[in-house]
Amino acid sequence: MNVDQPTRWKLQDLHTEPDTPEYQAALDRLDELVGLIEGSRPGLSEDITHEEFFKILGWYAEMSAISARLSAYSFLWFSEDTQNQAALNLRGRLDQHLTDASNRILFFNLWFKEISQETARRLIDASGELSYYLEAIRRFKPHTLSETSEQLIQLKDVNGIDALVNLYEMITNHFSFKIEVDGETQTLTRDQMGKFYRHPSPELRQAAYQELNRVYTENSTVLAQMYIHRVRDWHTEGITLRHYATPIAARNLMNDVPDAVVEALLAACRQNSAVFQDYFRLKAGWLGMEKLRRCDIYAPLAQAEKRYSYPQAVEMVLDSFQEFSPEMAGKIRAVFEAEHVDSQVRVGKRGGAFCYAALPELTPWVMVNFNGRANDITTLAHELGHAVHAMQASGHSILNFRAPLPLAETASVFCEMLLTDRLLQQETDPAVRRDLLIGAIDNAYATVLRQAYFTLFEIDAHRMIVEGCMVDELCAHYMTNLREQFGDAVELDDGFQWEWTMVPHIYRVPFYPYAYSFGQLLVLALYRQYKSEGASFVPRYLNILAYGGSQSPVDILQEAGIDIASPQFWQGGFEVLRDMIEQLKQLQA
Repeated sequence: MNVDQPTRWKLQDLHTEPDTPEYQAALDRLDELVGLIEGSRPGLSEDITHEEFFKILGWYAEMSAISARLSAYSFLWFSEDTQNQAALNLRGRLDQHLTDASNRILFFNLWFKEISQETARRLIDASGELSYYLEAIRRFKPHTLSETSEQLIQLKDVNGIDALVNLYEMITNHFSFKIEVDGETQTLTRDQMGKFYRHPSPELRQAAYQELNRVYTENSTVLAQMYIHRVRDWHTEGITLRHYATPIAARNLMNDVPDAVVEALLAACRQNSAVFQDYFRLKAGWLGMEKLRRCDIYAPLAQAEKRYSYPQAVEMVLDSFQEFSPEMAGKIRAVFEAEHVDSQVRVGKRGGAFCYAALPELTPWVMVNFNGRANDITTLAHELGHAVHAMQASGHSILNFRAPLPLAETASVFCEMLLTDRLLQQETDPAVRRDLLIGAIDNAYATVLRQAYFTLFEIDAHRMIVEGCMVDELCAHYMTNLREQFGDAVELDDGFQWEWTMVPHIYRVPFYPYAYSFGQLLVLALYRQYKSEGASFVPRYLNILAYGGSQSPVDILQEAGIDIASPQFWQGGFEVLRDMIEQLKQLQA
C-alpha cells in the first residue's frame, strides 16, 4: 500500500475512459440484453416455466451489472471534480441512455407484480437466494402504475428532478468560504472549513459558522426553491399518483421497515433529547461557559487539537480492524491496494465522504476529505466500514448484495466505535483521552439526534410545502425544530434558520437521515453485546453483514436477537449513551 500522503483514486477497474471501444462495447451489450428481454415479452404468462423465467432474470442481472459499472464510473468521475464539464456531460448522456433502456424492459417488472399470487409463489420458491429480491418487487404492487405512466415518470426524472439535484450539488460544491486566521484570510472549501467547527478558539468557531451561514444565506433563494420543487415532485409522484399514505411511507417501503418501527425510533429520539441537552450543559461548564452557543456544540476541551498524518490515520484504522477481525482488516487493505481511496482535499471535489460499492466482485471506492483531525480518522473508519460490509456480502448477486438502507450503517458506525476504543487504549494523555470520548459523544449526537430531527423537519416541511407555505415559514419552523432539539441548553441565533438548505440528503434522498439514527442506535446495542461476549460475537456479527440485501432488515436482526419494533430496544441505545457520558464525568473528576 502506498499511503504516504492523501491519495486520489483510480477508476480503471471500472473503465479506462469514456468513449473508448471498451466503453462502447459495454453499451452495445447492454442494448443487446434489452433486446433479448424485449423478445421474451410474448411468452410471459401464468404458465411460464422456471427455465424461461430464470433465463430472463439472468439477462436482467447481467444488464444490471453493466448499468452498475457504467453508472459507477460516471458518478465517481463527476464526484472527483464536480466542475468537470466532460464528466457532467457523460453523466447526463448515460442517465438518458440507461433510462431509455430501463423503460424498454419495464414491462417485465410490471408483469411480475401483476401475476397471480399462486404463480408468483411458485417462481419465488424456486428462486433460491433471489427469493427476497422477488418478494420485494411484489411489495410495491399497490403503488405501481401502468407501463406508460411508469415510463413517463422515469423520463421525467432524468431531465427533471434528478437534474435539479445535480445542479444543487454543482452549486454547493463550488462554494468557497473565507475566514481570517492569525491575521491571514484563508479561502476554503466546506470540508476544509469543518476543522474550525471543533477548533479550541470560540472566536474561530463562531467565525466559521457565521461564514457558512453567510454563503448559504446569500444563495438561499435558489437553494430553497430547489427544495420546494423536490418536495412537490415527491408529493406528486408518491401521494397523488402512487397513493402512499404519507411522504415518509414511500421511503419506509423502500427500506422494508414498517411505518410503526420508524415512528417508534423517532419517538424515542424525541423523548431522549434531554440526554444530549444534559450533556451540553455539562460541556458548557467544562468549557467555562454559562451556556453553549450553537457554534460550540462540537468544541473540544483541549486548547490544541491533536493532529495526525495520513499514514498514522491509515495505520490506526487498520489496527482497530485487525484487533477485531483479521478478515475485516484484510478487506480494508484490499481497498487501499486497489487504489480505490480518494482522500485528497481539492477545490471542486464533492464534499463530505462516501463509499461506493459498484459490483459484488469489485473492491468498493471510498471518498473522504482528509485534513488531519481525529474526526477525519473516524470518517475514514466509517467509510471503510461500508466497504467491508459490501465485500462481506460479495457472494450475492448484483440484484441483492447491497444492504438495505436501515442496515447500511451497521458496519460503518461499528468500525468508528472500534477505532475510538483503539485510540482510547493507546492514548496516555488524560486530556486527549477525554477529548476522544467527547468526540465520540459529539458524533453520536450528530448521528442520532441531529439526523432524527432532520427527519422530523422533513415530515413537517413536506406537509407545509404542499399546503402552500412560504420559505420564511420553513425557516421559522426549522428554528422551532432546533429549539425543541436543544431545549434551553444551547443558545441559538437566527443565522441557523437556513441550515436545512445545507443538508444534501434531504435533496438527494428524502427521508434518508433516519437511517443514520437507526444505524447508530442499532450499533450501540451490537457493540454492547461485543463488549460482553468478546471473540464469540465476531462470527455472528460478520454473518449479519454477509446477508447484504438478501433478507429483510427485520428478519436479519431477529436472527441476531434484536426486536426493532420494541421501544425498549431503541431506549437501550440511549442507555449506552448515558453510560458514555458517565464515563466522561469520571475523567473530568
